[in-house]
Amino acid sequence: MEDQIFRRSAGAWQQSLTSLLDLARLLTNRGWNVATECPGWSVRDVISHVIGMERELLGDPRPIHALPTDLAHVRDEHGRRNEVQVDVRRCHTGPEMLAELEETLRRRQRAIEAERRGDDDVVATPWGARPLGELLRMRAFDVWVHEQDVRRAVRVPANLDSPAALIARDVLLAGLAGAIAGRVADGATVVLDVQGPVEFLRTVRVEDGVGRLQEQVPLAPDAQLTFDWELFARLACGRIRPAAADVKVEGDEALARQVLGGFAVTR
Repeated sequence: MEDQIFRRSAGAWQQSLTSLLDLARLLTNRGWNVATECPGWSVRDVISHVIGMERELLGDPRPIHALPTDLAHVRDEHGRRNEVQVDVRRCHTGPEMLAELEETLRRRQRAIEAERRGDDDVVATPWGARPLGELLRMRAFDVWVHEQDVRRAVRVPANLDSPAALIARDVLLAGLAGAIAGRVADGATVVLDVQGPVEFLRTVRVEDGVGRLQEQVPLAPDAQLTFDWELFARLACGRIRPAAADVKVEGDEALARQVLGGFAVTR
């Protein structure tokens, strides 16, 4: 069985996680505590989340840990689940965090190199059964998003056009097609014009309540939104509010604002 998605995603995942590790090696004690755009999370918290998710995929037991009751950014069971791996590490020092990240990367690399299953083989995960290719694709996406959270927080930009960034583009566009369909009427066409390190032009056409991505751009779309790649990703990942974003809007402005109001497809 071909495993092209798995191998391509594994390479993107490894590049982004290695890049995050290299960045972590540069952090000062203060740098670990800098707030990120990920609600409620510092640099330490973001890296704790990445470590925790990868360790769960290695089969390590989840920490037994009682969360504080006053965490305003934790709003549902999914958030509480993620927060356990984060909160349990809030007392860890920078060197302890770095050592754990290094060890986790080594173990996960060995596990991925030893993997012999293909893209469509369903594997058990802490979040339910998933096709192997899709699992690694989403890990590459998640690690890249959090790498960028850390980079923006400590003001060390890089990797905006990495292999995982291209995976992020496709994941976010797929999510946006559905999100836009849920907010506009049938027949509407919305053009997304993204410029910068990752550049693309896509149309979302809504038909029968379904958003369909197209590379063809109509002569007169109902609305066109233009942004740079980093801003597009920040909006789609819920890192910035639409009101604070410098988005160029053409066409039906009310429709465009309606689309932007539901632009965050992940968090």
